[in-house]
Amino acid sequence: MIVGGVAAGLSAATRARRLDDDLEVAVFERTGFCSYTACGLPYFVAGVIPKHTDLVVRTPGDLKEDRIDVHLHHEVMGIDVAAGHARVRNLDAGTERDEPFDELLLATGGTARLPFAGLDLPGVFAVRTVEDGIAIRRWIEQQHATRAVIVGAGYIGLEMAEALLAHSMKVTVVEMLPHALPLVDEEVAVEVEAELIAHGVDLRCATGVESIEGDSRVRRVIAGGSPIDADLVIVGVGVGPDNSLAREAAIPLGSHGAVAVDAGMRTRIPGVWAAGDCSETRHLLHEGPAYVPLGTTANKQGRIAGGNMCGKEETFAGVAGTAAVKVCDLHVARTGLSEREAVHAGLDAAGATITQKSRARYYPGGSPVTVKMVAEKGSGRLLGAQLAGKEGIAKRVDVIAAALYGGATVDDVGSFDLSYAPPFAPVWDPLLIAARELGKSV
Repeated sequence: MIVGGVAAGLSAATRARRLDDDLEVAVFERTGFCSYTACGLPYFVAGVIPKHTDLVVRTPGDLKEDRIDVHLHHEVMGIDVAAGHARVRNLDAGTERDEPFDELLLATGGTARLPFAGLDLPGVFAVRTVEDGIAIRRWIEQQHATRAVIVGAGYIGLEMAEALLAHSMKVTVVEMLPHALPLVDEEVAVEVEAELIAHGVDLRCATGVESIEGDSRVRRVIAGGSPIDADLVIVGVGVGPDNSLAREAAIPLGSHGAVAVDAGMRTRIPGVWAAGDCSETRHLLHEGPAYVPLGTTANKQGRIAGGNMCGKEETFAGVAGTAAVKVCDLHVARTGLSEREAVHAGLDAAGATITQKSRARYYPGGSPVTVKMVAEKGSGRLLGAQLAGKEGIAKRVDVIAAALYGGATVDDVGSFDLSYAPPFAPVWDPLLIAARELGKSV
């Protein structure tokens, strides 16, 4: 039995079916869609992706052909681990029943942190499900919304800012922390902020939201003591683990509030597993527990859980937190630890920041690439990197991600045999320059 039918849940279900043709696989999903890519929602809102069905990888009908039973609009209300059954509510019919299980996977995902008043007003949205994306697009079209406030300048907030700019809306982004995109250090964050401002976004950092106000619909956001007029509000202030089922069933949680699991995705309760945004993981760099809610991580963890539920002995290698985001014309990416995160983890870390051209200096069309690289003092062990520029960013961050998994030092990176051709990169790639610069201080 699998609770949750998106990334981790469906990865587990399909892997388990491939390994055991006789297995009964039942998936319970409380929304109306399964096996979809939530990362595409901002682009659906923008109209880059025309139909919401384009976000769906496999429908319940598709999965039924593989004898995977997916029950949409079914919410698991409680789990009795000792008895081996779960209480399931059919949200359409309003009925409840007990469903038995031999093995149980929790893939309940994350839940939006919503810490202020006014969240139930019409016109206030989170961006988590396909239904959210449909509702946002419908609201913009039917209400002729022209003024939007986005609460939170993380990945979703920035992608939604671009999506709403595509609708010619006046966009205000409010961020409680000192800089946009808090998962990168200041040297890269300031480039993100400059890009938003250049595209007309009213960016307000170090500004907390007190409340959202309105009557029959949202009218304004009170932030930093000042009102901001709004026809539409997007709340993207971060995601925490949806741990309510685990907590109520006395399934142990980790230090981040997510379900505690070992490297094989087992909880501390025999026969109960967890994967994806509801579960804890191990960070590759500091090797301690971490909570990194990313779709890539969820898919990998789900695959491992599905295999191990069928008798495999596989382990999750750990997460580096590799991610990329497009902010208007700027591409930003990160992997590993930022300098701030490394220090917080107790590591003696140093960072170096450089800016170089993305192509050979004489080849037309190049643009600046900023790289901040972080390493451990003394050992020179590579800890992470952050990049910003208009081309070649995802390519380069993947090089660093691979280097992290290989345990590379800064000197190793400085010697990498990276591709060179004038249309793609200079002979001394920005990564090589950054590594050479960082090597001076570690």
